[in-house]
Amino acid sequence: MKHLMLDLETLSTVPEAAILSIGAVFFDPINSLLGKEFYQIVVRTNSTLDGTVSDDTVKWWNSQSPEANSIFTDPSAISLREALVSFDSFIKNNGSENIQVWGNGSGFDNVILASAYKRNGLKVPWNFRNDRDVRTVVELGRCLRKIDPKESLTMSGLAHNALDDAKFQAQYVNSIFSALKNS
Repeated sequence: MKHLMLDLETLSTVPEAAILSIGAVFFDPINSLLGKEFYQIVVRTNSTLDGTVSDDTVKWWNSQSPEANSIFTDPSAISLREALVSFDSFIKNNGSENIQVWGNGSGFDNVILASAYKRNGLKVPWNFRNDRDVRTVVELGRCLRKIDPKESLTMSGLAHNALDDAKFQAQYVNSIFSALKNS
């Protein structure tokens, strides 16, 4: 599969945001399939390489469910650099050379993760020309087919869990591709 849906949980909304977790799933929007999954929680340190923290985002996290907030105390958390290296290996072991990385918003997931790679002196594991945006596809579905799977599908899993969110986003992109393909 050459499509990879990415979702991040962060402590800010700027490109240099501190990353709390990385979730991703390979998917095939033409055949509506989901593939290999990646999930890693990142331990928060005070290193400037880890990224920016916003008071507003911290307040937002404080209003989320206890299940979502368990991300802050998960014993499986690793350093950001280790998570980035692990994600790079996941892509290399499971994806195609011309991987297309999808994020929910043209300025969020892909931009934040690429910034983290650069801050940590690592090569971004995809070509910037292959950045894809979920919100654009959702708008196409709304405008061209009067559908909004983001609203009509039911998410399974936990909201604000990066892997569960990535799988849900891939499902509604798959649904829109299917509607466009079958028209």
